[in-house]
Parts: sequence; structure tokens; C-alpha cells
Amino acid sequence: MENTAYRDYLVVEKAIRYIDHHYREQPDLDRIAEQVHLSKYHFQRVFSRWAGISPKKFLQYLTISHAKRLLEASRSILDATYDVGLSSQSRLYDLFVTFEALSPGEFKERGRGIRITYGFYPSPFGLCLIGTTERGLCWLSFLQAGDTESAAEDMKSQWSGAEFAEQDLGSLAEEVFKPYASGGEGRLDLHLRGTNFQVKVWEALMRIPPGCTVTYGSLAARVGSPSAGRAVGNAVGKNPVSLIIPCHRVIRETGAYGNYRWGVTRKKLLIGWEAAHWASTRASTASLPIRVVTDKAV
Repeated sequence: MENTAYRDYLVVEKAIRYIDHHYREQPDLDRIAEQVHLSKYHFQRVFSRWAGISPKKFLQYLTISHAKRLLEASRSILDATYDVGLSSQSRLYDLFVTFEALSPGEFKERGRGIRITYGFYPSPFGLCLIGTTERGLCWLSFLQAGDTESAAEDMKSQWSGAEFAEQDLGSLAEEVFKPYASGGEGRLDLHLRGTNFQVKVWEALMRIPPGCTVTYGSLAARVGSPSAGRAVGNAVGKNPVSLIIPCHRVIRETGAYGNYRWGVTRKKLLIGWEAAHWASTRASTASLPIRVVTDKAV
């Protein structure tokens, strides 16, 4: 089995290297398979078996990633279309709607017309960054090594079209962390941006009671996609409002804590703190209202 996996890896590595260098030419399956000296049918099986996605899907990921970089750099939709090797703007539109749940134009806006106030706060779990719009909390991240500049840039990159103003958000922060200070429940509006699938995963996360954990596989089953463990993991990792959307409550099938964007030590502390304080009550965060706003709705 290991030998098969290793042989598959060698094929896939060579194929991905070729796709990465030639994706602007939008090579078809025959052309990619030819580069690894396999029939297209055999190559399709090998690639899908190892990578978990088809060669076509991987090519689409690279294409849309490059298109997003171009749009973020203020290139026009037409320029982005031809630069990534697509024959028409409608193909780029279909790609964005499929993967981002919004059009290229909506992606390009990235929160334009929205004002975000933000501030840093010494929370019970370390220094954090909080961002909010008039519709609700849109960002909560924990800082690594007190790096305020990188934390702010990370937030701003997700809302690159918005206006930002730093100010004291102590009163909002107290509401955010109130359940952790009193052991009770809090109520907050959340202003989120994400694909339909990401929002579905985030909503499922909010239904996990404090002090409890679930595996990625279990979470995938909860959102009705039991075979989409990798996609669920990606959605968990892109959670923009940590703690309130409790991605720290997801662990690996083996029981290991797994990775955490804000450090595995902090993840262990969060899980342990909740288990100690809420073990008897299992207070649910399901009552927290979630407000979802896409670029189209702004």
C-alpha cells in the first residue's frame, strides 16, 4: 500500500508541477496525462486517488487563485479573464460563482462602502484583535507574539475594499468575552463574508456546546457532506470570528488536538477552560444570532 501511495505521489508531483507552470494555457486532461506518460483514464484515477480532487478541479483552483490576485491588484475583469487563459468572461464568472459564491465583480468590491472599526484587547486568552461594522462583529483573531501590525493586515486583506478606523472597543470586547467571565450566554450579531459552504460549516460550529469537541469527520456529517472532510477543514481554518465561531472545538479523528491558527497551546487552553467551567451546564451557543452578508448584499 505504501509503495502504491509513493508511486501515486511521484505521478501527481510531476503533474502538479506541469499544471502549475502551464495553467494559463488551460491544458486538457489528455495533455496533462501525456506529460506523465499515462492514459488519461489511468491518470485521472491516480490523481484523484492521491489528491482527493480531479486534475480539472486542481486546475480550476490555480486559475481562480491567480484571477483573484489580479482583481485584488486592480486589474479589470476582462484582463483577468485572458491572463488566466479563459476564453470569455462568462467562464470566469462561472468559476467564481462555483468556488466563491459571488461574481468576479462582487469579489473585486471586497467590502467597498463598509466602515470597520477595530481595536486590540487583552482578553483572558491573550491579546486579540476585534473588528466590527454597523451590522455586527466581523473579525476576532488572537495575536501571535504580540504582532499587532500583522494581525491588522490580515484582517484588512479580507476586507480590502472597506474603510478602517482604530478605536477603543473595550465595551464590545466585554460583551464578546462576557460568557467567559460569567459562565452565562451572550448574544452578538455577526457580520460575515464567506461562501455558502463556509457559512454552513460556521453555523454548524456554533451549535457545538462549550466544553464539547467534535471531529472533522463528524462536522462534515453535520453539514450533510460526510465525504468532504478536507473542504470542511478549509472552511474551519477560514473562520473570521474566532471563539464566537468555535473552531477550537474541532479535533482530529485520533483525538489529537490538531492545528489551530492561533497556536495549538491556545487551543488546548480554550478546550480545557470550557470543559472545566461549563462541564455541568453544557450551555449552548446556538442562540447566538448569525448575520451573513456577502459582497452582493452590501
